[in-house]
Formats: sequence, structure tokens, C-alpha cells
Amino acid sequence: MARRTTVPTSRGTAQRIRRRIEQGGDRVWRFADFSSFPVWAVAQALSRLARQGTLHRLSKGVYYHSRETALGSSVPNPAALRRLGTAKKAVFPAAIGAANLLGLTTQAASRLEIATTALSLPRKLVGDETVIHARRPEAWAKLSDQDAALLDVLRRGARISELSSEETVARTLALCREPGRFDRLLKVARVEPPRVRAILGAIGEALGKKPQALNGLRRSLNPLSRFDFGLLKALPSARRWQAKESS
Repeated sequence: MARRTTVPTSRGTAQRIRRRIEQGGDRVWRFADFSSFPVWAVAQALSRLARQGTLHRLSKGVYYHSRETALGSSVPNPAALRRLGTAKKAVFPAAIGAANLLGLTTQAASRLEIATTALSLPRKLVGDETVIHARRPEAWAKLSDQDAALLDVLRRGARISELSSEETVARTLALCREPGRFDRLLKVARVEPPRVRAILGAIGEALGKKPQALNGLRRSLNPLSRFDFGLLKALPSARRWQAKESS
């Protein structure tokens, strides 16, 4: 049997791959990012860099190059995680990160919180300190970061906003007036908790939506239930959509 030999350019290939990774900063790397090199050479180089500690192996064929921060090694940001995921593993900002994205706060979260449609996410991928809100509805997989962030805020009664109740309502309505957004949220409302459906109904009325467009939301609610709207209790029609008297 012929003995396999290493091509003379393998060392140079590994060096070029390493330089590209080091110059790329903190980011996720996959085999497809080095399509101009032989697959076997890329696999060897990435595996060697992982053994040396330059890369962190996240899963098969997926590596992360971190950077050192005052709080330790960096972890992939939500956008990078979402690019890695499939439709069944969509990842979105949550809590303070969601409120920050929507302009409801200028605070920076002390630790990352993310929402995902997956049952779980590997800790190697997101970091040990990350708070994961798993099992979001599969319908979220087709939403933009802002749409999903807005649903996350509504689930929390917008209490993560640092604005007043009236200012939070005004900002929420402005976000929902952006072309197509309310209609997209309406399409996924059926898989949202009752409180979110009630808040969306009140938002729809404030936006001037026709009653028939909101009938599905109204019929989905138990007429005897009352919901905690949080800061969104200042919506003009909150009481008509079963908001609690004090929340």
C-alpha cells in the first residue's frame, strides 16, 4: 500500500489559515470559510489551533476565536449564533438586550440573555453565564431580531424599559407602525401567551386597526381573565383588552 505523504505546501497553508483567523478578531469559523484550501488541510489546521488554545471547538466543524475582555474571554454574540443556527435554532436578544435594541433602554446587561426556538443551546457556544430562554415558538424562526425582541418585551409587560409608562407606550406604538411589523406579529400571535395577545389587541386598536382584524385575538382570550400589562397599562384601550386595574 502506498504511503501517504504530506504535500509541501501544507505548512504554508496552515500558516495562512492561522493569520486569517488572528486577523479576523473574535468570530466563528467553519470549514466553508476556507473554501480556497483543501478540506483536509483546513481540518488539520483548525484542529491543531484548537489543541493549542487559539480556537475553541464549539461543535463538529465549528470553531470560535475569542478575545480577552475585562470580564474574561468573549463569547459569540447573538447575531453570530443565529447565523450558525438553522430555522429550528433561531437565536434572538432577550431582556435588557431586547429593550436596548428597541431603544427602550440604554443599559447594558451585566450578562447576556438570549431567546431561542431550540430546546437548549450548548454552553460551549454561548458561555456559562448566558441566560437562555429556550423553547420559543417555532414561528419565531422567521422573525427579524427586532420583531422577536418586541415580542420578548411584550411578554415582560415592558418592565425592562427605563422610560416612563407613557413614553414606553409611545415608543412601542412607533415600533409597531413600521411597515408590516404589526401584521407580522399578528401572524404569530396565536402561539403567544394570552397576555401578549391581549396587549397586541390593545396596540392594534391604538394603531387604528379595523375591529375585524383583531377579532381573532379577542376570541382567543378568556373573557373572565385579567392580564398584567406592566408599563403598557397606559395603552388607551388596555382596559377593553382585559388589563388588570393595577399592574
